[in-house]
Amino acid sequence: MNIVKDNFSIKDLENLSGIKAHTIRIWEKRYRLLSPKRTNTNIRYYSLGSLQKLLNITMLYNNGYKISRIAEIPEDKIPVLVREIVSENSIKDQSINSFKLAMVNFDQGLFSKTYNNLLSSKTFREIFYDVFIPLLEELGLLWQTDTITPAHEHFITGLIKQKIIINIERLQVNDSGKNNKVFVLFLPENEIHEIGLLYLNYEILLRGYQSIYLGPTIPMESLTDLLKYFSNITFLSYFTIEPNKERINTYLQKFNDTLLTENNKLWVLGHLTNEISLQNSPNNIRIFNSIAEISNFL
Repeated sequence: MNIVKDNFSIKDLENLSGIKAHTIRIWEKRYRLLSPKRTNTNIRYYSLGSLQKLLNITMLYNNGYKISRIAEIPEDKIPVLVREIVSENSIKDQSINSFKLAMVNFDQGLFSKTYNNLLSSKTFREIFYDVFIPLLEELGLLWQTDTITPAHEHFITGLIKQKIIINIERLQVNDSGKNNKVFVLFLPENEIHEIGLLYLNYEILLRGYQSIYLGPTIPMESLTDLLKYFSNITFLSYFTIEPNKERINTYLQKFNDTLLTENNKLWVLGHLTNEISLQNSPNNIRIFNSIAEISNFL
């Protein structure tokens, strides 16, 4: 079975490149930049090569090249020209496009090559904020529009997790245990989206704090065991799909009553925090709007 997605609709191309379908059709007819194929039922589709070519054309177009000029460039010279014109500002876009190609083709080698190229000019923190966060934000839209499948999403997020874990391990070797504050990172029951939380574990360790990473789907009751060992805990959690909006305020009140004290706090972020009733929120609970906001607050 061929697990590689090698046929794309024009809507897929629009979602992956950012170029409107109407514009793509104009480029096809006027400049013959792409050559769609047709199924037996006369439905247009594009190959993986067409997607790669369009992403390269998009890079040139976004760097000031007129489409009429791009049309005159020999096809085999376009990738060469893209590499030559990549500047600091466009490294981000080119890398995101490469990661997208790696994702749709399940190409771990391309992912690693792109990541290592970024490391030659950026720190891991810069890669995460400048490239991985925008890429992850796009994944949601690509999944919602059926451009990618859950398999694609799990493939790329799994590779990103690997990079975060590698960098965490490097910091754990030199863990200094800064003062007596302990961060306990967890996700509520049935919450499995952990990349943001995993990265925050890296930021906490980077600043020398002690961190206990528990990961996804942790029952609130099991957190009480931590109180036997630590008296100055900052619990940190990420609410993406749980607790749902009907239960979130009840969950926080119970968390406050069960686990929080004058010294024990809870920090939360994630889009479900928009459902929190701020007027009734306990004083020991702090809401953050982004990973960067928490990182700057540490």
